[in-house]
Amino acid sequence: MRTPKPFVVTGALLASLVLGACGTQTAGRGGGGETGATGAAGRCGAVVTVDAAGAPVSGEVDGVRITGVSGVPAGGSSPGSGESPGPDGGADGERPGAARPGDVSVTADTLPAPGEPVDAGRPRCTVTYTVTNPEKEAFTYTITFGFHSAQEPAHSRTHRAVVEVEAGGTLRRTVEENAPLLGFDRIGVSDVKRVPTAQAPAAAGTCPASGLRLTADDGDAAAGLRVVGLHLENCGTRPYAVEGYPLLDLLDSAHQPVEGIRIVEGGKGVALVTGFDDPPRPVTLKPGEAATAGLMWRNTTEFGEAVTVPYVRVRARDGAAPVTVTPHLDLGTTGTLGVSAWREEPADRAGAPARP
Repeated sequence: MRTPKPFVVTGALLASLVLGACGTQTAGRGGGGETGATGAAGRCGAVVTVDAAGAPVSGEVDGVRITGVSGVPAGGSSPGSGESPGPDGGADGERPGAARPGDVSVTADTLPAPGEPVDAGRPRCTVTYTVTNPEKEAFTYTITFGFHSAQEPAHSRTHRAVVEVEAGGTLRRTVEENAPLLGFDRIGVSDVKRVPTAQAPAAAGTCPASGLRLTADDGDAAAGLRVVGLHLENCGTRPYAVEGYPLLDLLDSAHQPVEGIRIVEGGKGVALVTGFDDPPRPVTLKPGEAATAGLMWRNTTEFGEAVTVPYVRVRARDGAAPVTVTPHLDLGTTGTLGVSAWREEPADRAGAPARP
């Protein structure tokens, strides 16, 4: 099965698409002609959203829909900021990031990010969005929002939100960013990844019931060659043994198998990389230790249709619980993915930053 290209936001598309303004902008921007909420709204730009093929859309993307963008004056209160957290930390007693079937819970992300200084002198742009899960099981969504400033490119930024939505549920949330002096001109959803919650990688600092935390890193790329690391951490209390290669299922955007891709052991037909073709050997992980394996491919495009694999379901060994990662395999027309055997991960690499 062929899959569409990842989200691509081109300058021409963004310049030509304005789906809806987020507020009233008065004349004399920056010259004293704006005050209060009106001036703040004018700094938040327009909503621009594209689908997986880069085409403009006016609705939702993989269940995510922006329902409003508003500006909050410096020192003002954001919508939802006055909600009282429930006993589990969510609004009205909801578990943070979760929604019951048929319900809509309202929460507000805390911004700026931990450790980032608060700029109380700038207005804030608040994006309200909903996430609807049509599946029959809970899904975890990783949503990337883009805040673009053409006049101050250095102040363009992305915001990543991770939310869990129960089967058939809808979740309403907000994200905020401080606006630059000249404001944002475009705000939109630039990427959505969703995996079954039961197969989602465990968050940093947490340990699943299996006692094993499996993640994928952000990888490296050079001259068309891509390498992504898989990391298996024993966060439990008992030793865990692996031998051989990770077991992989390649999935399309609908989480259906992608056909026609050869998965080869080592780098045969891909590239010669030191250590990638090392033969498998037994690895026993004590609590706190980790193992690593790699995925390697080329994004060469020649004759035929290019293939992109957004999801890879990974099992550490036969019988292990599956974990779905999102390495974005842009395989071009090569039709080949190499995988290296598990090996012990150096202690200084264990716990390295991983892709959600």
